[in-house]
Amino acid sequence: MPNNNNNKTTGITINRLGEMTRGWFVGNFNPAAYKTADVEVAVQQFPAGYIGELHHHKLATEVTLLLSGKAIMAGEVLTSGDIITLEPCISSRFEAVENCITVVVKTPAVQGDKYSDTPQVV
Repeated sequence: MPNNNNNKTTGITINRLGEMTRGWFVGNFNPAAYKTADVEVAVQQFPAGYIGELHHHKLATEVTLLLSGKAIMAGEVLTSGDIITLEPCISSRFEAVENCITVVVKTPAVQGDKYSDTPQVV
């Protein structure tokens, strides 16, 4: 089992993705393998049929690499190896057509910069 503590002698830290929140492992949050306000990075897995919340970011640009599977984002069909970049204020949701693994990068790392675009039911 890896040592999750920082080895001050060597400058090496080992963490586990399973200990991170929803796959987010770099950013200005806890837990984080590397804490920074410059960028957020995640590796995430989604089962076929998953449909995420429709949302946008007012400040952050979001770059998603579909490492494996088939998905739909911002109305675009993505297959393994595709990279989609969403500028601020572009509304999107992640829809897994097949089992998917993604790598997501958001910059800058701004806490609370996720706004729901799902209509409110009254």
